[in-house]
Amino acid sequence: MIERATAVTRDAGLRAMVELARRYGEGPTALSEIAETQGLPLPYLERVVAALRDAGLLASVRGARGGYLLGRAPAEISVSDVFCAVEGNLLTVDCLCADGSSCDREPECATRDVLETVRDCLATTLGQISLADVIA
Repeated sequence: MIERATAVTRDAGLRAMVELARRYGEGPTALSEIAETQGLPLPYLERVVAALRDAGLLASVRGARGGYLLGRAPAEISVSDVFCAVEGNLLTVDCLCADGSSCDREPECATRDVLETVRDCLATTLGQISLADVIA
C-alpha cells in the first residue's frame, strides 16, 4: 500500500500542475492562487512546487506579476513526469531501488517479479497520459 504522505504529495503535485496546465499561455500564476483554487496549504505547496521546478517541469518568474508556469507545453508533460518529480519514483517499494541495485532478498524473493511488472505497467500507463489529456 502506498504510504499516505506519498499519495498526498503526488496528488498535490498533480493538482498544481493541472491548474497550471489550465492556465497555460496566460502568463505566471501566483502560488497563493493555485493553493486557494486547489484547496492546498500554501507552505506544503511551496515544497511540492520546489521539486517540480527542480525537475524542470515548472519555471518561476519573480516580481509583482510573478508566479509559476509550466516549463513545457501540457502535451509534453506526463503524469509520470509529475509523480517522479515529487517522489523520485512511481512505486515506493524497498526491493525496487531507484538506482537499479537489488535488495538482499532478491535470490529467494517471490514477489519482486510481480512488483516489477506492476511498476512497469504503471510507468507505461502514466507515461502515456499528459497534462493535456487530464484537462481535456
